[in-house]
Amino acid sequence: MYRRDTELEKVIRSGGIGLRFQPQIEPASGRIDGVEALARWEGVDGPEQLFARASAARLSERLSRAIQSKALRAAAAWVAPLSSLRLSINLLPSDLDRPGYEQWLLAEIESAGIDPGRITVEIVESSLVANPPAVAARLNVLRAAGVRIAIDDFGTGYSSLAYLTTLPIDAIKIDRAMIADIVGGSRDRIVVKAMISMARDLGLKVIVEGVESPAQLQILADWGCDLYQGFLGAGALDELELARFVGANELTPA
Repeated sequence: MYRRDTELEKVIRSGGIGLRFQPQIEPASGRIDGVEALARWEGVDGPEQLFARASAARLSERLSRAIQSKALRAAAAWVAPLSSLRLSINLLPSDLDRPGYEQWLLAEIESAGIDPGRITVEIVESSLVANPPAVAARLNVLRAAGVRIAIDDFGTGYSSLAYLTTLPIDAIKIDRAMIADIVGGSRDRIVVKAMISMARDLGLKVIVEGVESPAQLQILADWGCDLYQGFLGAGALDELELARFVGANELTPA
């Protein structure tokens, strides 16, 4: 049921939604390749709750675009040691469902003054259900401009395998729920290993989120995972914390 949220409208309009950045790290070397931009608003517990509130007020698209624009401008202004980091931004299903969205995003990238080759857009499978040909066409426009495409929460839906061959994607991002029980002999262990192997055979990068233990990381490194996110490496950091974190690591992006 729709209910107006004047407080959220105001904070979106004023650019008051905060950002945090979670590093994406190479398992073997510890090199920090990039970050995922995550929205924060004081008093709201994380992006999921924030977007649930926005959805109830029919503000999801406005919120999404505000976050994307702010993240692009933040990353464009970064200086060493952050200037080479890749930036991942999350897209809503409604973003990709909107005709002309791809042109809007490319215009925002150009306005921010950031290289499109530094940008990855993360899409969830539900973005692809309503009109796959139209979505694929929009993704092709972004990819042709240098933007990379990743499927987020991979493995949690029923259409994942079909998307590997029908969409212009560069990476899969395996959901944290899939790796929670990989230490041991569970079925998840078999499934995750197979997903990583298949993705690599298709020439796709593999990112795993929610890594919290050295044992998980060692297994993923052995299987050929390209990047990981999780509290074992770092949580969601503000820009000052991110600069300190990257600066404390000797290996930075080439």
